[in-house]
Amino acid sequence: MKILITGAAGFIGSHLVAQLLAKGHTIISLDNLSTGEKAYLEPSLSHVNHTFVYGSVLDRSLLIDLMDSCDAVIHLAAVLGVKNLVNNPLKVIEGNIDGTKNILEIAYAKRIKVVFASTSEVYGKNEKIPYTEDSDRILGPASKNRWCYATAKALDEHLCFAYAEKGLPVTIIRYFNAYGPRAQTSDYGMVIPKFIKQALKSQPITVYGDGTQTRSFTYIDDTVQGTILCLDNRWNGEVFNIGRPEEISINELAAKIKQICQSHSDIVHIPYEEVYGDKYEDTKQRVPDITKSEQLLQFNPSTSIDNGLKWTIEWYKKTIDGREQ
Repeated sequence: MKILITGAAGFIGSHLVAQLLAKGHTIISLDNLSTGEKAYLEPSLSHVNHTFVYGSVLDRSLLIDLMDSCDAVIHLAAVLGVKNLVNNPLKVIEGNIDGTKNILEIAYAKRIKVVFASTSEVYGKNEKIPYTEDSDRILGPASKNRWCYATAKALDEHLCFAYAEKGLPVTIIRYFNAYGPRAQTSDYGMVIPKFIKQALKSQPITVYGDGTQTRSFTYIDDTVQGTILCLDNRWNGEVFNIGRPEEISINELAAKIKQICQSHSDIVHIPYEEVYGDKYEDTKQRVPDITKSEQLLQFNPSTSIDNGLKWTIEWYKKTIDGREQ
């Protein structure tokens, strides 16, 4: 297949490019490098079946040209992160909705398969755990910027379902906290990279809130596996949770990273208000039910949090020491 991947120089995208090339596909990578790193695509940049294009999903004419010869699009490009959703909600809303709208309109005209990357954020603060794909969405007030990303991604999903009803081959993925080598910078709210960097530099490991909130983290190889499985046209019009239902508190996560890093860092707690002001609220749990993904996709997230953290920390040690960029 010839596949366009948007946001390809990002954390998930760069791993996805490498694995799809290894499977014999031809890849066009599109990224504006606002959060991605072109270096993450090494050595894929020199692959005979890979083309990198600097550009944005907001550039409709560029998308028309790139998608003209494609069989599928994996749409990862997004404006994300706690920092953005608290400080720049308009950027989050417009960046996510307008880009997805462009992708879907062009794909529908050309009858191109779309895999759309959504997020577990769409479930909001529903306390009925674990989340199935049909779980209710429960969000806070619209006056809280914290919920604009979940709202934008949910509207993107509505667009996908609407186009699916018109005949567009499209599958939706809800990611649950992907992590691993090349994970996004802590500036955008990813807790594992932040903790690892702090531990390796002997800085205080800063836990926001009381640390009792729990999450499920998915190693990047498992995330990519689930994404590739959704390219199959059998799953058009479907939505899948892609995650690992292994729950861990943020306090436990901090302690585990400290131990694996053999760090002497203190673990300290900072109130959310000191970091994000009064426009943020956290959710106590976020855990996927992956029964549907296991049964239909044969999705098998096999990497434990201990192994995933060990491999991720090994990569960060090289990066912080300057031996790998």
